[in-house]
Amino acid sequence: MQKLYDNPLVHEAPAGVRVPAELQIGRVRLAPATVLAPMAGITDTVFRRFIREMDGCGLLMTEFTSADGVTRKKDKKAQRFLNFYDDEHPISSQLFGSNPVSLAEAARIVEGFGFDLVDLNLGCPAKKVVKCNGGSGLLRELPVIQKIFESVRAAVKIPFTVKFRAGWSESELVFRELAKMAEGCGLDAVAMHARTREQGYSGQAQWQWIAELKSLVSIPVIGNGDIRTPEDARAMVAETGCDGVMIGRAAAANPWIFRQISQYTATGSYDIASRSDRHEMIRRYFEMLIEEGFPDAIGKMKQFASWFTHGVEGGAKLRKEIYESKSAQKIVDAVNVFFAVAPRGVDEAGHTAGSGYE
Repeated sequence: MQKLYDNPLVHEAPAGVRVPAELQIGRVRLAPATVLAPMAGITDTVFRRFIREMDGCGLLMTEFTSADGVTRKKDKKAQRFLNFYDDEHPISSQLFGSNPVSLAEAARIVEGFGFDLVDLNLGCPAKKVVKCNGGSGLLRELPVIQKIFESVRAAVKIPFTVKFRAGWSESELVFRELAKMAEGCGLDAVAMHARTREQGYSGQAQWQWIAELKSLVSIPVIGNGDIRTPEDARAMVAETGCDGVMIGRAAAANPWIFRQISQYTATGSYDIASRSDRHEMIRRYFEMLIEEGFPDAIGKMKQFASWFTHGVEGGAKLRKEIYESKSAQKIVDAVNVFFAVAPRGVDEAGHTAGSGYE
């Protein structure tokens, strides 16, 4: 499994700086100005509602979805990606593709489904997406991107946004031209992951690029990359002046991060999850997976086991039991038994030294 992070950093910011309490994107108000990043295989309806229950996230986003799949009415995978519930609003549907016509039609469809926003993915670095000229593969095709911007903008009335990487490589940075193009075509906001396609998820996000981007356009700018703690979120706002922050991998490891940022914004401090909090969190997510009836619920439980038990004393033992379990109920039983027995050094409230997520 891919490591959650490379080169962890510690960010600092002036005490008076806070993540904005709200952000207006077109006619949609986000409160607070925090966004759950779209993540393939992660941000399905169960995880999104789970994050919403945790509180503090301003905008949820779907997994990135093929525009061609959306326009094919019998594409069951796309249909599942686009399934959402009333309690997920505000919610944005993220699309990818390279055909302006099919992207415009897909945008019309998701608008009809009731999504609050539609977003274009120009950031995914996965080879299978890039080889089809989707995601960050389009970063070398600015004229095509302009046609897509114009076609989708003309097709929908809901806010239209774009998420992109800074460029294909450090020698092929296009974020400046891309952001100005987005604003000129009438997009309502831009979000940038401050890495290049070549970087993937390695190395350090270059926040100075977000600061430069903010100076170039008047539409809202959302920063993404290397936000692991509320302190990081505050530091990004301080260093870049961005209007909001987007969080991906850290939310999979620490689903409380949006609530913590909200607390930090309001009071300057935030709660650290106890052992009992983690038990309830894991139990609740697994319960929601079972309730939804996903055919791959067991696989998702095993996928999230490493993230959700990150920092839990004795977590390796629980992960082993989860990986070896053959049914969803056995996984839930293993979780309940594990947390019912407090390890040495844990008090009655479930607290232990180093109990926060790293």
